[in-house]
Amino acid sequence: MIAAASKRFCMATKSIANLMESSNKNPIIFLSEESWKSQRLRVLAQQLREYKPSVSSYFREREVYFSSGKPGRAAVLICLFENECGDLRVILTKRSSNLHTHSGEVSLPGGKAEEGDADDTATALREAREEIGLDPALVRIVAVLEPFLSKHLMKVVPVIGILSDKEAFKPNINPEEVDSIFDAPLEMFLKDEKRRSEEREWRGSRYLLHYFDFLSENGKMYVIWGLTAGILIRSASIIYQRPPAFIEVPPNFIGNN
Repeated sequence: MIAAASKRFCMATKSIANLMESSNKNPIIFLSEESWKSQRLRVLAQQLREYKPSVSSYFREREVYFSSGKPGRAAVLICLFENECGDLRVILTKRSSNLHTHSGEVSLPGGKAEEGDADDTATALREAREEIGLDPALVRIVAVLEPFLSKHLMKVVPVIGILSDKEAFKPNINPEEVDSIFDAPLEMFLKDEKRRSEEREWRGSRYLLHYFDFLSENGKMYVIWGLTAGILIRSASIIYQRPPAFIEVPPNFIGNN
């Protein structure tokens, strides 16, 4: 079990938002897991490799329900790193306000699959590189989770990767797709703090829509909600091996195990 322990005293963390520098043009040598400084990340990588995703009957029912229109496919990258305090954090973006869909919303790096993508991992890594300049060589993929089905008939596959050396990542955002980049503690998506929810109804089914308010280190307030929040709740539950401290009541268009 991955403990949620934090050091009592620690220096202020350097967030991804504070690393907005020009890309490093020198070739990057990928570090093997044996050379990772963090024992916790090595244990986490081993734990997640043992995770076996299973498409539940719940999700298969949703596929049958939407059989009139085959869902599109997309993948998102849950990129985790460990800060100076030993806390796991996840990289997030605020989508460009100029986009036609979900403009200005917080999301995980990712997007629709393209014909040249070998698999969901390839899609997630390609999109992360295009959106925020994340070199795939810096990320070790350790797990692929069950797909989520959005209300727009998009099958979204979460891919978990570990960034063992966050200092090597020099964000280079694509302004056509991303307004800003930041990181947040993964464990917050299991807590009932700074969370609110509202009841919604979709096709006769009631569900709770969760909102997480997060104040970044540079003073910007972000609201993480909807499908992104649902994916992060699921991911945090798997990694920390415990359920959230609140009732989820997911919608029928989100696949859960």
